[in-house]
Amino acid sequence: MNDEEVTVYDAAGNATGVAARSRVYAEGLWHASAGVLVRSMDGARIYVHRRTATKAVFAGMHDCLAGGVVDPGETPAQTATRELAEELGITGVPLTSVASAPWDGQWAGKPMRCHLFAYEIHYDGPIRHQPDEVADGWWWSDAELATHLANPDWPFVPDTRVLIPRLLRC
Repeated sequence: MNDEEVTVYDAAGNATGVAARSRVYAEGLWHASAGVLVRSMDGARIYVHRRTATKAVFAGMHDCLAGGVVDPGETPAQTATRELAEELGITGVPLTSVASAPWDGQWAGKPMRCHLFAYEIHYDGPIRHQPDEVADGWWWSDAELATHLANPDWPFVPDTRVLIPRLLRC
């Protein structure tokens, strides 16, 4: 597991310090993540992707947010911008904040607590997957994504599921 330092938060959403990513995951410390929903320019389609099988968290699962954890010294918007460039190769597109929520869940039998920040862009340009993070991707309508999400066995990242009611237009 990548043992870089990430920002640690309290339950109220205030940054309180830093800790190794392995400690954050092992102890269920509150942290934050930021992700970007990529919509087509006309707003009719969403870019959905499947995470690689080698990811430390939510390996092989689907997601509609390109994102990651907030690093020390970063704001959620800076994290979202960085992760969008790293995972999908998209740069220079302004972000719009669309949702935030805390997620107090479980992963691999351990507690996982994260403040989630979601942004949105409209984009029809090229997408370049980061091969260590994104295995595949495609465009779906909101209704197509909602249909897949209606199946509780479809492997979709649990933290983004918390934000879905605020992200989809159906």
